[in-house]
Amino acid sequence: MADEALAKAGLHFDELNKVRVLEPEIAGQTTELKEECKEFVEKIAEFQKIVGSFIDVVDKVAKEVEKEKMKAIGSRNLLKSIAKQREAQQQQLQALIAEKKTQLERYRMQYNSLMKEEAEQTEFIEQFILQK
Repeated sequence: MADEALAKAGLHFDELNKVRVLEPEIAGQTTELKEECKEFVEKIAEFQKIVGSFIDVVDKVAKEVEKEKMKAIGSRNLLKSIAKQREAQQQQLQALIAEKKTQLERYRMQYNSLMKEEAEQTEFIEQFILQK
């Protein structure tokens, strides 16, 4: 009966017979909730550590990717400049070939002209010798 009177007044006894303001059931639930909150906070802290590590790894990978990207861009630019150099060299060589062909044709014409002149001079000499 004293327990009921105290319960009506909002006072309760726990398992150690200590006077409590909360009912023993609610006090137990409160303690259980406190433990669950503590576990939750620990898990959140662990999750934050994992996320921090993950962010560090992602940042390192991003830096490596950026570095490799710059290398690739440099290589591409080098290949473009090499291709342009080869194209310019090819044009120079084609111009040289055309010049040499022109020179060859000129030499052929000069050779033919000299051969014709030699033939004419040989004929002239033969006729001159026959006349004497």
